[in-house]
Amino acid sequence: MELFNLTIDILGMVAFSVSGVMLAMNKKLDIFGVFIIAFVTSVGGGTLRDVLIGDKPVFWLQENIYMYSIIGSVIVAIIFRDQLKYLRKSLFLFDTIGIGLYTMVGIQKGLSYGLEPIMCIGLGTITASFGGVIRDILCNEIPVIFRKEVYATACLCGGFGYFLLEKLPIDAAYPYIGGIVIVISIRLLAVRFKIALPNIYKSSVA
Repeated sequence: MELFNLTIDILGMVAFSVSGVMLAMNKKLDIFGVFIIAFVTSVGGGTLRDVLIGDKPVFWLQENIYMYSIIGSVIVAIIFRDQLKYLRKSLFLFDTIGIGLYTMVGIQKGLSYGLEPIMCIGLGTITASFGGVIRDILCNEIPVIFRKEVYATACLCGGFGYFLLEKLPIDAAYPYIGGIVIVISIRLLAVRFKIALPNIYKSSVA
């Protein structure tokens, strides 16, 4: 199971790295800027998570594979940037995959520290969301999590879905995968059918 968790962690890091590269190139940043945006997108949420639970040094300082994964993802994304010409669609796709994977990574980290399920879901949402928050702020964008789009809500639903599936008499890998699928599916369906959180502001009347 430890290898499975590491694999999901690396896949999430790759997905977020590519989403960071896409936005950075869309903003016409130089190579250093592209790497920095990819880096903070990948490790921002996990770093905040580890600081909150007191896991030091933070995860990406413990294993070289994390940094190598980011560097490799940046290089590959830059080389194949022409194939990723639909920047908005590419950014959305990789960002969606990233939040699905990282939600479960955060939940598992919380469980390993003996936290209650509700706290684990919160950690999963932080892990999945806050790398993108830092990315968007650095790129002078309003973070997606603060807009009316379904984003963090999908992470919360995936977390609750994981703990519900875990109660079933099935292999431990299935609830894990199910949580990821729930997050990605809700995000994709919300965008496809323009489902958004309620607007709390009244429309101005001329």
